[in-house]
Amino acid sequence: MASDQHQIPEKVLDDLCSRFIINIPAEQREDLVRVLFAVELAHWFYIDFYCEDDDDLYVCNIKEFAQQIFVHCPFLRNYVHNLDDFISRWRGYKLSVPTYGAVLLDPTYEHILLVKGFYNRESWGFPKGKVQENETPIKCAIREVRIKFVY
Repeated sequence: MASDQHQIPEKVLDDLCSRFIINIPAEQREDLVRVLFAVELAHWFYIDFYCEDDDDLYVCNIKEFAQQIFVHCPFLRNYVHNLDDFISRWRGYKLSVPTYGAVLLDPTYEHILLVKGFYNRESWGFPKGKVQENETPIKCAIREVRIKFVY
């Protein structure tokens, strides 16, 4: 379990679970690799909207975050002891999911917009992200650019 210093507050976990986890359809709840995609969305929301506004909150990695979500959410508690295996399978599956994005140029074609990597701060690239189920590549690219630049 996370140390008290790194424990996500209960009210934050309640909010994240209600936004991203508890409404997962019953048939998808049994596939914990699919559940981890929802956990990942909750993790980014936590970083973008909670940690950005509160310096006292710990910016944890996905494994630490998933552990706290699995302990907090009743239908996931029984699986917390196998979390490392689920995360390993999820990461493997994620590698097979295509990413789409865009190259953004200024009107003169002299400047290009790049984004800095979140975990590797020395990495720069084009805004892109994983395609969601039943999403076209173009819609994915548009969504990902908006996510990166609208906030």
